[in-house]
Amino acid sequence: FWLPVARLPLAAAARGRPGCHPRRSEGASPRQTGTLLAAEMSIKLRELIRSIRACKTAAEERAVIARECALIRTAFKEDDNQFRHRNVAKLLFIHMMGYPTHFGQMECLKLIASNKFPEKRVGYLGLTQLLDENTEVLMLVTNSIKNDMVHENQYVNGLALCALGNIASSEMCRALAREVEKMMSSTNPYIRKKAALCAMRIVRKVEEIEDKFNGRVAPLLEDRNHGVLIAGCSLLTTLLELNKDYVVDFRRHIPTLVRSLRNMVTSGYTNAAEYDIAGITDPFLQAKILRLLRLLGTNNVDASDEMNDILAQVATNTEGTKNTGNAILYECVLTIMSIEAESGLRVLGINILGRFLLSRDNNIRYVALATLQRVVNVDLKAVQRHRATIIDCLKDSDISIRKRALDVAYALVNEENIKNMTKELLNYLLVADTDFKEELCSRICMAVEKYSPNRRWQLDTLIKVMCLGGNYVKEPQREKFCRVVASTPELHAYTVIKLYCNMKESLSQEALVHVGVWCLGEFGDHLVSGRAVGPDNQPILVTPGEVLDLLQDITRKPPNPDKAALTHSLVASALIKLVTRCPSEFDRIRKALRRFECSLNVDLQQRSCEFLELLESEWDKSRAGILDRMPVPERDIAGAESRDVGDSSIDEVHPSAAGGRPGPIGAAAPAKDLLDLNDLLDGPSTSAPAPAVAMSPPYGGGGGGGGGGGGGDLLDFLDGG
Repeated sequence: FWLPVARLPLAAAARGRPGCHPRRSEGASPRQTGTLLAAEMSIKLRELIRSIRACKTAAEERAVIARECALIRTAFKEDDNQFRHRNVAKLLFIHMMGYPTHFGQMECLKLIASNKFPEKRVGYLGLTQLLDENTEVLMLVTNSIKNDMVHENQYVNGLALCALGNIASSEMCRALAREVEKMMSSTNPYIRKKAALCAMRIVRKVEEIEDKFNGRVAPLLEDRNHGVLIAGCSLLTTLLELNKDYVVDFRRHIPTLVRSLRNMVTSGYTNAAEYDIAGITDPFLQAKILRLLRLLGTNNVDASDEMNDILAQVATNTEGTKNTGNAILYECVLTIMSIEAESGLRVLGINILGRFLLSRDNNIRYVALATLQRVVNVDLKAVQRHRATIIDCLKDSDISIRKRALDVAYALVNEENIKNMTKELLNYLLVADTDFKEELCSRICMAVEKYSPNRRWQLDTLIKVMCLGGNYVKEPQREKFCRVVASTPELHAYTVIKLYCNMKESLSQEALVHVGVWCLGEFGDHLVSGRAVGPDNQPILVTPGEVLDLLQDITRKPPNPDKAALTHSLVASALIKLVTRCPSEFDRIRKALRRFECSLNVDLQQRSCEFLELLESEWDKSRAGILDRMPVPERDIAGAESRDVGDSSIDEVHPSAAGGRPGPIGAAAPAKDLLDLNDLLDGPSTSAPAPAVAMSPPYGGGGGGGGGGGGGDLLDFLDGG
């Protein structure tokens, strides 16, 4: 923005160095001394910028600014008219640097009252920058703005309208609304454009006169000047956003808007070269019209039918190789998905977003993902076609794209694709960044809870999540898992055996250890009873001593040393519960609890002391009732009854637990038994348990549900040979 500055009438030698007062010569009159002082104070804006940029420290910069502000204050006090506009221009620069400049507000008002256009322009610029609508002195400029609105110079009119449209208070809008309305009928398109933009401010600030400009909208929309047309679209958009009741009345302008948009899309449009940007005619106006059509066509079939043809034309004829065309296509897709468009047109819009996802520009891909998230509920099947591309975006190096892709992927999950989508997300969980795993685990758990086909599949999937990212599963998800297990008696034995086998394999995942320890305490009798049968019809044999050995290992090496007290508390609770489940290990349990008796954690110390008290002989009769299984809330029971249990047979067994094949306590099971994902893609489960005749099929084979995610899944690394 060009700032006019007056040339100094005095020689540079008469000024001396910037910031230093000239020495008063002998015999000089006060008027001459004042002239010399004014010349010294009025260094050019360019020189001020140069001196500030030459500062090497912040303190030096503050000193230069303080010295210049002091000189400007002195000039204002002496009512220096010659260099007032220059001083205000310097204050604008100082204001942009963040220093206080409130003392120059009144000088802006004086410049606005000037008859010289350069001074008036600087005054209006200072008015919009140094003041806001809450400034008390703003009302003093109302009369000056009113006079400038009827000035013979169109650029003075434009300055007044621009200032009014930027910082006008509600009182100023009421006082000057009539003048703005008159100027909207001006023969000068420059004035009409400025007046329409100023009217936007008025309708936002004063509710009771928003209908004052309704009758002026039609001529603006039919104007041949693009500046006036875009201003009219902006005004109408503002009116519709403020009052939805106007939509019905203004739908009569849809043909006019469609005609204007078609003229710009059609090649050979008159004066197209004047508005051409990267081969597209006036993309700003096209985007504004598309946004306006979106408001007018929402929830109305007839209005949408009038737009379908032009929207299809824009979507097919606009070149998307540059950002200019992509901006038009983006607005076009939003309009298509917001109105009652035809199904084929919606598919075209989704396909445009699919092309955006393949772009190398991260900004375009982010916009595509954000738009897909908004429209996924409008046409889910069309978005599902681009599921593979969306999943690929989870592996992008840009964290913002990964998060947005996760949001879209979660929105795509439903009852039909829950198994495939969960498998894809678990594949990604293996390679996801540490700071992204917590949100990813949370989304997987929420999707599984909402869409799981049966309880067996739900528990299997949650256990896999805890095996892969147990350190990132939040407490609420762990609690929900425990409630699901407790409310499904048919899967008590299956769940406790599977958790036991997984914990024997690894104790590094906190969530797996915590829920596993809780299940060992609650349902440990199923683990050591020997009644459970494995896939080869052999009984599953786990001795009470092996269970206590596992708890001892957890106590010695908790998964998270910073939360060792919490882990030890869960172990203590599991030990006291196992007194009634494993009576043969009574003395060993007492000995293990005594280790927590001197813990530095007060809660753990108190808990262990109370548990040891329960082991005394006077509690023999009531101990079994006290240590019974935790009761399940009725709402959890009702939720369990509403969903199939699924197959409760046990098909994944640790070698040391299988009857007839004893092994060392720490023997490692094949990884595929622990993290096999075939059951995530199996065929439709039936409510009746199927007999267990074989182990799970190898990964990628035989699963009835078909494998999503293609070849080379990362979970293959966890499968056995």
